[in-house]
Amino acid sequence: QVQLVESGGGLVQAGGSLRLSCAASGHTFSAYIMGWFRQAPGKEREFVAAISRNGGNTYYSDSVKGRFTISRDNAQNTVYLQMNSLKPEDTAVYYCASRTGVILATKTASYDYWGQGTQVTVSS
Repeated sequence: QVQLVESGGGLVQAGGSLRLSCAASGHTFSAYIMGWFRQAPGKEREFVAAISRNGGNTYYSDSVKGRFTISRDNAQNTVYLQMNSLKPEDTAVYYCASRTGVILATKTASYDYWGQGTQVTVSS
């Protein structure tokens, strides 16, 4: 059974940083593309970042490019999202997801497995 468990969320002031983690189990982690998505209240879930199976390629939404960094440790079956220069509009529940294939997809329907999410709140 595949499980993705996010951690590291919390309350931070604008301009601050947080590092999210997502621990995977139940599948061969290195065979899956990993992504981060977020969902703010009343809004649709949106793509944040994705990383290739070996970590060599990454892709970001325009709204986080230059502020967030996605990385992975295949030995630890974990994907990370380093978030710097946080803004109030980054407030959302953040989800990690995994998918097979080679494309760094941005659509939620392209991902096979999802975590339960971790809340990030950025105060102004």
